[in-house]
Amino acid sequence: MPFSLLSLKAVSPEIFLVLLASFMVLVDRVVSSKSFFFWVALLGTALTWWLCREVVGSQFASYTADPYGFFLKTVFLLALFLSVLISPVYASRERFHFGEYYGLLFFAVCGMMFMASGTDLLVIYLGLELMSLSIYVLVALGWRDARSLEGALKYFLLGSLASAFLVMGLALIYGLAGTISLSEIARVLSIRTDLSVLTAIAFFLIALGFKVAMVPFHMWAPDAYEGAPTPVTAFMSVAAKAAGFAALGRVFLLAFAPAHPAWSQLLIPFAVLTMFAGNILAVVQTNIKRLLAYSSVAHAGYILLGIVAGTKEGLSAVMLYLLIYAFMNIGAFGVVVLLQKESGVGEDIFEYQGLAKLHPLPAFFMLLFLFSLTGIPPTAGFIGKFYLFRSVVHAGHTGLAVLAVLASVIAAYPYLRIVMLMYMKDPQREVSLAPSASLWVALTLSALGVILIGLYPGSLLTSALYSAF
Repeated sequence: MPFSLLSLKAVSPEIFLVLLASFMVLVDRVVSSKSFFFWVALLGTALTWWLCREVVGSQFASYTADPYGFFLKTVFLLALFLSVLISPVYASRERFHFGEYYGLLFFAVCGMMFMASGTDLLVIYLGLELMSLSIYVLVALGWRDARSLEGALKYFLLGSLASAFLVMGLALIYGLAGTISLSEIARVLSIRTDLSVLTAIAFFLIALGFKVAMVPFHMWAPDAYEGAPTPVTAFMSVAAKAAGFAALGRVFLLAFAPAHPAWSQLLIPFAVLTMFAGNILAVVQTNIKRLLAYSSVAHAGYILLGIVAGTKEGLSAVMLYLLIYAFMNIGAFGVVVLLQKESGVGEDIFEYQGLAKLHPLPAFFMLLFLFSLTGIPPTAGFIGKFYLFRSVVHAGHTGLAVLAVLASVIAAYPYLRIVMLMYMKDPQREVSLAPSASLWVALTLSALGVILIGLYPGSLLTSALYSAF
């Protein structure tokens, strides 16, 4: 079939993102207005989502703009939108180059979108590398703080190792199946599932497990999350994790679906270990960014349950949870940014002591987000966990659901400890807030998302069920 520009329709959102990111990086030295880049980033994010919606149903080579991809792109772009809103006050204080900063965020999201919609392993791998390289640089943007460079270096070294595992898995699958197309791999695996196939699947599990911070491949997360600029931490904790699960869902539940009985048994101990290790390690943290990092590890364990289920219901629960997680986790990091009027301030959990008496509204926002992360009704976090655990029970893993509930009980301690400090202790010193209208908008939108999804989850659940395969 002859090539035409119309055939590029499916990838037009990605082309737009790359062009916009390149534009911002190129004019960074010429345009000094910070608000210019802020508004370009916000409007560009909204326009990209509109383009993604318009191209649903189209396909280009090894790329498909299907409902599954669109739902997850919505998660990526929501995370980007909220991260842009919480960034200006922090980026100004740390003297970021705004064009470079927003451009890297856009390049990272472009890679994520390829991970969500790629229909062969090479496209998914290239998307993963584009995302990873962009985030390595973003983590190091706070280079004035030694923790930022340390976190970026650890993330880069371990990320390179994960990429090597992915390439080895890709090469092994190609040698066994003679193709890198997901649908063709599924056809081959339906008639062949031997030790060499399971070895290739294990390589993919290690590589993608690193991206979602699955234990024991989570070692990079606490240092990278603590060292990265807080808006970057918020972005990567949601968007990069969602991209990893987007690839896990498409690769494992499409290409490796015939081998599900085998690899699900391999994944179960990792999921359980991830839930419990993340929550137990979060209990002893006093730095709120490290606490939320280990919390993020635990949430990866919950989300893995939907992959273990291996059903349409399980995948839809994964998708719904990722969307909910964007609101509650970026919201929590937004409150951290609000308290970081000065570099290094606002990270120790004891600095939140008596916050409700000094600043009731930020304390209420943090209370809401922490309740949602805990899974307390009627917040959105409860809805997300309920549908994840239900999908596991329906798949015949009742014991796994019981373990997940026990892990959630442990998770309550570090979250409620912060709530206790905010509401049941007297302030030890005056806490001033960073002045930022856009940050308040992000917190309000996140709070509304947590409340409204908790009360009215029906339409989003229907959309997730429709988009899953």
